[in-house]
Amino acid sequence: MTDSRSDKRPTIYDLAKLTNTSASTVGAVLNGTWKKRRISQKLADQIRKVAREQGYSPNMQARALRTERSGIIGMIVPMYDNRYFGALAQTFEQRARERGLFPIVTCTRRDPELEIEAAQSMLAYRVDHIVCTGATNPDKIAEICGAQGVSTINVDLPGTSSPSIISDNYSAALELTADILGRLGFPCAGRDSDVVFIGGRAHDHNTSERIRGFRMAHANAGATIAPEFVRPCGYAAHKAERSFDAFVEKVGRLPSGIFVNSTISLEGIVNWFKRAGLEKLEQVTLGCFDWDPYAALLGRNTTMVRQNVPAMMDMLFEVLEDPDKRGSGVTQIMPDIIRMP
Repeated sequence: MTDSRSDKRPTIYDLAKLTNTSASTVGAVLNGTWKKRRISQKLADQIRKVAREQGYSPNMQARALRTERSGIIGMIVPMYDNRYFGALAQTFEQRARERGLFPIVTCTRRDPELEIEAAQSMLAYRVDHIVCTGATNPDKIAEICGAQGVSTINVDLPGTSSPSIISDNYSAALELTADILGRLGFPCAGRDSDVVFIGGRAHDHNTSERIRGFRMAHANAGATIAPEFVRPCGYAAHKAERSFDAFVEKVGRLPSGIFVNSTISLEGIVNWFKRAGLEKLEQVTLGCFDWDPYAALLGRNTTMVRQNVPAMMDMLFEVLEDPDKRGSGVTQIMPDIIRMP
């Protein structure tokens, strides 16, 4: 018995015939520009469904020759070890595929050399854009890419050479700290703070802005902060655990509140309480600048900051699709404050 199926790859003309539309309509749906053409959601869904059923895949080499664009877009991420970066990568891939683009995502472990190596490898694949997420030196990547006519956009940490889309770290930290102070159960005015800030790197933008918000919330409450209560010890869990251990040993007791600067650092704080006794965690008001649903298990004294990944990725592609918005400014997206019930 012979297989009656054709080995010929389906084209957009075949899809147009099957969906009773034009090749240009099919092309607009598959490259993600259908909304600008006022094509209905129903028709776009129908065309994508038929394309999947027919096993359609775009000829990237032909596209590149025709348009001088490869349809490939890259993203550099520093880590996969928390929900925030994982959600950024996942949403980025989804938004890219919705627009008919092929996404490449690589993890560079906050290593400047790996970031440069990743950017150069992506350039070899003729990517159209590179998204630098949490990059240690985004301006260097922008310089390398700009020399080859490829644009970059920064996410999470800002640069000065390319547009940047980040969380409003200052405002969210201000609100989170005010929430912690408000739940302590005693007035803060005219006294030293009993809330300790743990985690992050003092020299990076996000941590410095969060510390600024932490300090301003105390100033608004009329409280002062002793130097040992601000501890940007790095993000790694073991560093947060070690720093908190040193803090407790120095002051001789637990603080009333803890501002933890990421869920990675939160892992170290939880490890400390596992050693000391988890019941002691009930004595502490906890706030974390990051979000994980499992934090609900830490009790009602917990508030978390959930960075607005969908809004950040929507803004990213809005900037990519509108050349007039590709300045070197910074767009800040306000996170959500999640109070555990």
